[in-house]
Amino acid sequence: MRLKAIQDDDYWMTLALAQARLAADYGEVPIGAVLVKEGRLLAAGHNLTISAHDPSAHAEVVVMRRAGVAVGNHRLIKSTLYVTLEPCVMCVGALLQARIQRLVFGAYDKRAGACGSVFELHHHTALNHRVEEYKGGVREAECRECLQNFFRKRR
Repeated sequence: MRLKAIQDDDYWMTLALAQARLAADYGEVPIGAVLVKEGRLLAAGHNLTISAHDPSAHAEVVVMRRAGVAVGNHRLIKSTLYVTLEPCVMCVGALLQARIQRLVFGAYDKRAGACGSVFELHHHTALNHRVEEYKGGVREAECRECLQNFFRKRR
């Protein structure tokens, strides 16, 4: 049985939020991501920086690594990355290298966001690739609340 292709940003952000909550359950900063191509899930994941002892194991990078293995290619063209927090400089660099076409994120990151909050790397003209379309603020309140609750419990 073949799954119906799903194009709804809200639906995919729900899955990214579920990954963020899973990260919190494991004591990781609750950021989740999913990568979708043509309405089908390629990979899902969440932050693993603490458990993997890896500063590069942000949710976005984890998902791109898994998707690359799944499709057998480091280029993830015509795909959409959904993530609960605006990507940082490192993650934007990785998604540009992977040739992600579209980016959808939840909460804005006013301290380290690289898609408009602090930097605007996702469509910088000096780079050889740009995100063709991006959208921030999808389920923003829920994404922000997930992070705030996590840090509130740790204090």
